[in-house]
Amino acid sequence: MIDFEKTKAWRSGEVRHAYTTKDSILYALGVGIGHDPLDAAQLRFTYERDLVVLPTMAAVLASPGFWMRDRTELGIDFLKLVHGEQAVTLHTPLPAAARIVGQSRVTRIVDKGEGKGAVLHVEKLITDEASGTLLATAEQVLFLRGDGGFSKQGGGDEAAPPAPATPDTAPELVLDLPTRPEAALVYRLSGDINPLHVDPAVAAKAGFARPILHGLATYGVACHGVVKAFCGYDPARLKHFRARLTSPVYPGETLRLEAWRVAAGEVAFRCRVVERDLVVLANGRALLA
Repeated sequence: MIDFEKTKAWRSGEVRHAYTTKDSILYALGVGIGHDPLDAAQLRFTYERDLVVLPTMAAVLASPGFWMRDRTELGIDFLKLVHGEQAVTLHTPLPAAARIVGQSRVTRIVDKGEGKGAVLHVEKLITDEASGTLLATAEQVLFLRGDGGFSKQGGGDEAAPPAPATPDTAPELVLDLPTRPEAALVYRLSGDINPLHVDPAVAAKAGFARPILHGLATYGVACHGVVKAFCGYDPARLKHFRARLTSPVYPGETLRLEAWRVAAGEVAFRCRVVERDLVVLANGRALLA
């Protein structure tokens, strides 16, 4: 069972990460940018000349790793952990290459009740190593399906405000974004080497017909769609990007971005898999300059 005080006090310390233009290009390729290699706008993310970076790369930079598995004294049942939501806030555009420092901490632990699991919020601050400039803030929300009921022993935070609902009107924009059959093989090179995404035997043991695409890859594909449709392929215009990961995607499937302008500089969105008519990202919000 979760030890609330120890888990709430968890800090990663400084995680130093030097990434290069090759890493930025590899991330872009892993989320489907470059599908049309003759598209000059996509080439800005995949060619080192005047290279720009997709903002959601902040989610994978300077990661503290699978710390819940290594810190057994916290009491987290990591085998029943599900990545539920992800957000990134850009304070300045990510450089194409940099030496950065990431510092992560637990900000909220919510007990949903015995048998109902718990919700863990982890914040990561990314700063430039040389200048100390804050580049981005990333928030990861994890559903701990095996850890409900811990508050009986003391502790527990209030739940975060609910995510805004997706509009119930017809979407203003619909954009199909194909994923490649080898997408997970490329995306895993950005840091998540979980065999669930590459090994058919591991995927079958987990109950999947074949290896699934990383949830953060789906998240990145959606960001590509929003940057294309609403930012004119200028990633500096995207200031905040958040979504709930609701269902897995199989590499090779088509993601359909459905989006609405809900206020000045604010876009609501979701993504569904066309082939199975299944929503895989929900409650999406993007804030634009």
